[in-house]
Amino acid sequence: MTTKNTGTEKPWGGRFSEATAASVEAFTASVHFDARLARHDITGSRAHARMLARQGLITETERDQILAGLTAIEDEITAGRFVFRPELEDVHMNIEHALVAKIGPAGEKLHTARSRNDQVALDLKLYLREEAGRFNDLLTDLQEALVALARRSMGIIMPGYTHMQRAQPVLASHHFLAYYEMFGRDRERFGDCARRLNVLPLGAAALAGTGLPIDRQSMAAELGFNAVSANSMDTVGDRDFAVEFASAALLAHLHLSRLAEELVLWASEEFRFITLADRFCTGSSIMPQKKNPDIPELIRGKTGRVLGNLVALATLLKGLPLTYNRDLQEDKEPIFDTVDTVSASLAMAAELLRHTECNRAAMAQATLGGFMTATDLADYLVRKNVPFRQAHAIVGRIVATCIEQGKELTDLSLAELRAAAPQIEADVFVTLSIEGSVASRLSEGGTAPARVETALRQAEERLGMVS
Repeated sequence: MTTKNTGTEKPWGGRFSEATAASVEAFTASVHFDARLARHDITGSRAHARMLARQGLITETERDQILAGLTAIEDEITAGRFVFRPELEDVHMNIEHALVAKIGPAGEKLHTARSRNDQVALDLKLYLREEAGRFNDLLTDLQEALVALARRSMGIIMPGYTHMQRAQPVLASHHFLAYYEMFGRDRERFGDCARRLNVLPLGAAALAGTGLPIDRQSMAAELGFNAVSANSMDTVGDRDFAVEFASAALLAHLHLSRLAEELVLWASEEFRFITLADRFCTGSSIMPQKKNPDIPELIRGKTGRVLGNLVALATLLKGLPLTYNRDLQEDKEPIFDTVDTVSASLAMAAELLRHTECNRAAMAQATLGGFMTATDLADYLVRKNVPFRQAHAIVGRIVATCIEQGKELTDLSLAELRAAAPQIEADVFVTLSIEGSVASRLSEGGTAPARVETALRQAEERLGMVS
């Protein structure tokens, strides 16, 4: 018995006897967000069409018609003339429908040996591979801004903190280079992510592969993939690469958030460690004196949505049986939002840092309290052959005495110091100075000016900032 589909024709509509309900059309449509994959969808379709022709599954004439039609569609999309239709569900069916309308029966052959299941996996991998490269560029730009700020700040001493308590004096440049290292690890993570996702899914078809004589290796070579996937069932149900990308993006944004938190604190009157350019701040609608650090506050705040996107992806996958399930349609909006949010934050942070300056006087003033050279005094005693634990206890008692008397370590006389530890001699005052403390930190990775200058120079060379 022949039945008639009375609604809009679907490419899968032959089995159905009635049109899809309008409510279902609206609920299942994804083209309003997956249209951003159009360029990648066309790229994959070109490679697929060329492979089909090489394998004799379509003629060279049909291949050329398909390629010409895809180019015309791509031009329309680029020019903003292409109309994406929600009733065609997704970006793949919109492009295929337009192709058939342009070139006729040859367009209907493009989907030979291909499913939307492996097609969407390909599109998303092409998209994320490109974005991983773009993120590397954004992170490099941010590193350059940090290194430039470190260079401008070379020689400025500030308190280093643990538990948000003044701990030991450090060079401000050393502090900024800590973020350079963080974002360097982020670059490595996106590179690792790109390498793992660079495996071709096309050819897995719906879930079991295809009985037609395709050549996956040639498509992998054309599309720049290093390998083809080994298991068709894993391929169409896999979104590990999306979770990994979102995880790398979250770590990058967490680092941004830590940096933003310090910028907010440091720009306050309580710290006054930095000056943010007026162009990156806003005012108050009621308090005329206010200069608010809205940019770092927003960067800090946006971390929540990036975390939420990762949680959404992980939750999406946690209970899915093999292989493809329509749930996976929900992977794209979190990924797209993460890409947009993190890329905007990276670019904004780099621009902000290029117009940020350290307040040398405020940073120097902050180093004068908090007994920040107490560890240096303990190290001094160690060099006098006092066991470290004994030295620690001696200095602790000296600090307690200072607190009782309202003094700093440098306010004590040599006699007072020797009363606590007879090993102490007149050279101790060099050790107790802020400059002496910083200069003494000569271990690899330390804050001594010579070490920081070397690290700064190496960073500049890696980034190509020096000739």
